[in-house]
Amino acid sequence: MRVTHAPGKYADFESLREQAVALRRAGHSLRQIRDELKIYNNDILNQLVKGEPPPAWTKRPNAKDDLREKAREPRLQGWTYDQIEAELGCSRSSVSLRVRDLPKPERKRTPEEAAAIARRGWEAKLRIRDEERQRTKEAARQAIGGLSARELFLVGVGLYWAEGSKDKPYDRRENVTFVNSDPGMIKVFLAWLDLLGVERKRLRFTVMIHENADVAGAEQYWAELVHADRSAFNKTTLKRHNPKTARKNVGDSYRGCLVIKVLKGADLYRRIEGSWYGIVLGADSAT
Repeated sequence: MRVTHAPGKYADFESLREQAVALRRAGHSLRQIRDELKIYNNDILNQLVKGEPPPAWTKRPNAKDDLREKAREPRLQGWTYDQIEAELGCSRSSVSLRVRDLPKPERKRTPEEAAAIARRGWEAKLRIRDEERQRTKEAARQAIGGLSARELFLVGVGLYWAEGSKDKPYDRRENVTFVNSDPGMIKVFLAWLDLLGVERKRLRFTVMIHENADVAGAEQYWAELVHADRSAFNKTTLKRHNPKTARKNVGDSYRGCLVIKVLKGADLYRRIEGSWYGIVLGADSAT
């Protein structure tokens, strides 16, 4: 239905109203009626359809009103903000905005009981977080699978260049010495040396530990981990204990660091350094 209006196009109001009402009852929105009748004055447009309800399809559900009713009913039953928040899955501020005019529920627990409940809730959250953390770690562990010889070689080079001793232009040493407190790092480094054909008889070990720790226990632990005779161990290096600057890793699980030195390792060191720079160049070309 197309209508072309004369200069006094709003003069025949009743005729326009009949057309607007017909369009409204046919399910048109105000915008559609406006475009159809060329009525761009909102006041007149609203007068033309006055008394005619808008079609259902133009009505948008008011989610906030729905949330308000859902929040107020349990509040009237004595629920706390925490309970409503958990039930509806919304924020505390949203709950407060819709129920703050209602009376506070009567306290049914002592402060001690409330604290105990809060503590149990927090412990449950921590347990869930830890379970998620462990699942992520386990999935990552399984994704690695077995390592090829090349993969182990590259890992070992990077591991040494991060944690091993390096030659300096002002201090030419070219020796292979690796220090770490992580048993896993030590095991990977030893597997890497085996891959390179370094005989175990060329290895010397030194335990470095604070003097107030269980020195004998640490020495035994590292000897068993690397499957080496105590004759392959140098004298343990003891670090003086200073209570003011003492590190936190001095509990029962503290075993200090293990130093692994490869005898006659100059040629091996040169191979490591060259391999590392090869990795750097490879990374540049990969990007």
